[in-house]
Amino acid sequence: MDWQKGERSENVEVDSGDGDGGGPRFGGGRGLGLGGIVILAILGLVFFKDPTALLNQGNTGGQQVSAPRGQPAQVDPQTKDFVSAILGSTEKTWGDIFAAHGRQYVDPRLDLFSGGVNTACGAASTAVGPFYCPGDQKVYLDVAFFQELENRFHAAGDFARAYVIAHEVGHHVQNLLGIFDQVEQARRRGAPMEGADGLSVRQELQADCFAGVWANHSQQRLHWLQPGDIESALNAASKIGDDALQQQAQGRVVPDSFTHGTSAQRVKWFKAGFESGEMSSCNTFAGQP
Repeated sequence: MDWQKGERSENVEVDSGDGDGGGPRFGGGRGLGLGGIVILAILGLVFFKDPTALLNQGNTGGQQVSAPRGQPAQVDPQTKDFVSAILGSTEKTWGDIFAAHGRQYVDPRLDLFSGGVNTACGAASTAVGPFYCPGDQKVYLDVAFFQELENRFHAAGDFARAYVIAHEVGHHVQNLLGIFDQVEQARRRGAPMEGADGLSVRQELQADCFAGVWANHSQQRLHWLQPGDIESALNAASKIGDDALQQQAQGRVVPDSFTHGTSAQRVKWFKAGFESGEMSSCNTFAGQP
């Protein structure tokens, strides 16, 4: 991937390590917005990590609480430049798409942290993996995750890393479109969150599809993909399916606990977005996901 062609974003910030990633944090899930802890649980499991690690659940009496103190994020210039280029390309892509539909796209910010960080959705540690917080409209990415992606998930390559960022930005797009609110309303009416047919799976697969839409538009504009790049993203998607991760972790697959979709589904919906380049191809909430 010739990522150097990408437009650079000015919305990448390197966390100072004081645990302050943005916005007030309160115990007991207060201050969560747009679906609260349920939506946060969806977003906190992007790579099948424990969603409760994203929240400080102590009895604080409503007092502000702190995240696990992180370390000042040590980000080498090339990594920061890469993240800036990918985020910048998502800003251009989604800005153009929203404008074509008579809407205004609001750029998210991306926080590179190490160890732990406070967010408007609660306190997060490295264990959570990459996530998006609707409360402060930020993507959070631990600087060590790219290495974990390669070592643990055997998903190497710049485009696999770009897919991770684009997936989280896909959640930001959902936020702007009001999809978080719609999911929360459906949950209140009794629609199941977990499970192979649950709202969580459908929301995550849509973020995969939106990542594919970004890949289509950025390729048309920049011609930056090289042989094997799409395969590296599809490989990453296949390695983080619920079935693959459950089989790896516990030796069996439990569809009733799915939150993100199977490997095949994640590949299917990324490809749907990439092949069409249209948001209309990403309605994962209709029919079978």
